[in-house]
Amino acid sequence: MSFQNKTVIITGASRGIGKAIGLKLAAAGANIVIASKSVEENPKLGGTIFSAAEEMEAAGGKALAVQCDIRFEDQVQNVVDKAVEKFGGIDILINNASAINLTPTEQTEPKRFDLMYDINVRGTFMMSRACIPFLKKGTNAHILNLSPPINMDLKWFENHLAYTISKYDMSMIALGLSAELKKYNVAANALWPRTTIATAAVNNLLGGEMLMKMSRTVDIIADAAFYILSKPSTTCTGNTFIDEDVLAAEGITDLEKYAVVPGAQLYKDLFV
Repeated sequence: MSFQNKTVIITGASRGIGKAIGLKLAAAGANIVIASKSVEENPKLGGTIFSAAEEMEAAGGKALAVQCDIRFEDQVQNVVDKAVEKFGGIDILINNASAINLTPTEQTEPKRFDLMYDINVRGTFMMSRACIPFLKKGTNAHILNLSPPINMDLKWFENHLAYTISKYDMSMIALGLSAELKKYNVAANALWPRTTIATAAVNNLLGGEMLMKMSRTVDIIADAAFYILSKPSTTCTGNTFIDEDVLAAEGITDLEKYAVVPGAQLYKDLFV
């Protein structure tokens, strides 16, 4: 399937995994709508919607930067309206924006819980809802959520219950939409990495430089997303994919090029 002139909305695309997926699809000729909050650069995180848009266009695609906090439905609707106004429709939605707080229940403040639920769950649901009317008219339409397989092993609940249930909810949204939208030939899937990925979140929140060196680059997620979104929406739907498995199905088993430090022992991500 060609991505030439396909219109892709990506939440949280000013940096990290969202930006990497955007660059991969832009290089294939897609129109990328960058729906993120960052209009001024945070030194710890880097990147804004405008710098990301410049990179997408330099990669070969067209780009539209729209400031958006997906907690607010008027801002969600504005992204959709601007995307349709500029590019004529929507073919792909990537729900990448996410909040993380790895605390046990007693240490999870209400505002932290609400932030994760408002972004990870409500934001994903409402962005999907706003895009559905246009995805139904899209070409090989896909929704892809960056969320894990639903693994009910209690070890994933005991240390950070609120975060776990919010990410599993994102996967349930993908699975539910796959069933709901199948008759319209709109696919919905989830994608998650086998290992930690070298992003600002890993560096700043999880394990610092040591964990970054035990991680893979964002390119592995971008490549896996590319292959999923290339598949026919009529048949490739209702899956919770792991990046390694997606690449293995394409005959790609040597993943050394994705390691931040070649030959280093890699650290498994949460939920796998």
